[in-house]
Amino acid sequence: MKQPLSLPRGKAAAIFIDLQEEHRGDPRYLVENYMSVLANARRLQQAARAAGVPIYHCAYKVERGADGLRPFHPVLADGTSAFSDGNDPLTEICAEVGPERDEPLLIKSQASAFGAAALEPSLRAGGTEWLIVAGVWTEACVDATVKGAIDRGFRVLLVKDACGSGTDAMHRTAILNLANRLYGGALTDTDGACRLMSGATVDVWRVQGAVPLRFGFDDAAALYDTL
Repeated sequence: MKQPLSLPRGKAAAIFIDLQEEHRGDPRYLVENYMSVLANARRLQQAARAAGVPIYHCAYKVERGADGLRPFHPVLADGTSAFSDGNDPLTEICAEVGPERDEPLLIKSQASAFGAAALEPSLRAGGTEWLIVAGVWTEACVDATVKGAIDRGFRVLLVKDACGSGTDAMHRTAILNLANRLYGGALTDTDGACRLMSGATVDVWRVQGAVPLRFGFDDAAALYDTL
């Protein structure tokens, strides 16, 4: 259900999750429509900087031979991570959406951005109430970050066209599943998020009740377009 929303001034921050080179440079981990995702993320960053909204960047990096890997973490024959190996230059943030000035880059070795210990204390110190979320992969690190934020009492503004996954179908169904559980938050597109950061009031999708969206193979794409 769409409802008008305005973001409280000085109470929002934006986080960009794992917008790394491996998603356009490693055939195993390509994100469909990644250039569009990056372009939308760039627009969000420009709007955030213009509005004085704090920006956080996250990168998934697994250090070679690191102790304490998650149980069942996939590794190659030499023991290094099967993805996002910290020594691989493709784990660098794509230059067009990288940090500027003093924007923090948080390194994590798990799905949720809250795996980076500095994130939550920084958000609390800044008085953040709304966390604007964009990044990849929608059903993995974006999903974990959104749910982690909600569990910690942050309201999430999820920007659907600034997220992506291995296929459009994976992305769209992940957005629908997140929308069903976006309690306290809202879902919009890049245009809407940019307008919200500028101080405008925008009609956005907000969850009503529990699990309101029921979808199947035949109507998931069309339902996504209505959000």
